[in-house]
Amino acid sequence: MNAYAIAALVGVLVVEAVELGGILLNLRALDPKVPAEFADLYDAQTYRRSQEYTRARTRLGIVSSLFDLAVLLAFWFAGGFGWLDGVVRDWGLGPIWGGLIFLVIVFAALWVLGLPFKIWAVFVTEERFGFNRTSRGTFALDSLKGIALSAVLEIPLAIAFLALFEYGGRAAWVYAWLAVAAFTLLIQFLAPKVIMPLFNKFTPLEDGELKDAVFAYAERVDFPLKELFTMDASRRSSKGNAFFAGFGKNRRIALYDTLVQRHDTDELVTILAHEVGHYKKRHVLVGTVLSMVEMGVFLGLFALLVDQTGLFEAFRVDEPSVYAGIIFVPILLRPLQLVLSVASAALSRRHERVADSFAMTTTGRGDLLAAGLRRLSKDNLSNLTPHPFYVFLEYSHPPLLERVRALEVGHAGPDDPAIARTNVPQ
Repeated sequence: MNAYAIAALVGVLVVEAVELGGILLNLRALDPKVPAEFADLYDAQTYRRSQEYTRARTRLGIVSSLFDLAVLLAFWFAGGFGWLDGVVRDWGLGPIWGGLIFLVIVFAALWVLGLPFKIWAVFVTEERFGFNRTSRGTFALDSLKGIALSAVLEIPLAIAFLALFEYGGRAAWVYAWLAVAAFTLLIQFLAPKVIMPLFNKFTPLEDGELKDAVFAYAERVDFPLKELFTMDASRRSSKGNAFFAGFGKNRRIALYDTLVQRHDTDELVTILAHEVGHYKKRHVLVGTVLSMVEMGVFLGLFALLVDQTGLFEAFRVDEPSVYAGIIFVPILLRPLQLVLSVASAALSRRHERVADSFAMTTTGRGDLLAAGLRRLSKDNLSNLTPHPFYVFLEYSHPPLLERVRALEVGHAGPDDPAIARTNVPQ
């Protein structure tokens, strides 16, 4: 138990305790009384189901998190990392191909260990509350597609990363930063038209009242809208949402088909106006730049730590290596990751207020966006009374009650740049 081992262990346990504390406070904050703003929409049974849904998801999350922690600590203190490193080195494949196999084994094991929780979430929790529409065949096919996609995209990136740090000298972390940044931009470019259609069907919105209203709004706010899609989300879930993805000519706005089925034209226009607000305020660009900066910070720290013998001794590995460092450095930096995550979430919440304000100002109907959010909250059984500390830790969007109150009084939030994610409601 050298200094690195103590720092890593304390960091992991502190982060786990903070996150668990927020979760438990959030459970205690469930208020049995329906907020006045939602009293006309929720009957007692529906509101009770929304709270039971929050409890069910939260309990599963707690079990999953504690299981992951137990596996990490057991494998660590049993010398599992050192054993696996020894096995891979004995094969004599070198630091790149041997390192790739090491990483594939670790991440494949994590995927297998997490699979039962994913299955339970979909086929027990979501099924129990009437959301699941995913067949076992679709789930299996999605899993296989995800594995294949990871192999095609992430294995070449891993090889490049290992090679750069093996042969790139002191500037290796800069070259790796550029490579990872290029990969991230490539994914954002490919996602709307190449990756996402592998999992869902995107259909151009049919001619009619909704399409006319959306394109009229886009022209009014000078938004370059060429196509608007519906996505067959109902194949997997009954929940509704909308999103904006990509950039340049590959950007795409899509509505879940479940959203279109449940909302009238005016509400859908205001929901899309929120998404347009993200584009007009350059939120995707700013978010991408900030993620690149964060990536650079982590890679710089990685370069400083990956040669530290003490770090590898902390995990009972005899020789430093880039591939093992990919596992160990993030564990050591868990507290920093939490801090950056909290900061990112705070900026994102601020930016969601900006998008709400944009939608309210450009449509003149903040009440309609509020109505759409209220309906979504009911359809998705959202938690209406989250604890402020849990919001601080986890929420990328302001709580629904806060958003609805702001929209109904005509003041959604400050109209200035920040960072945002592009999904509509929590």
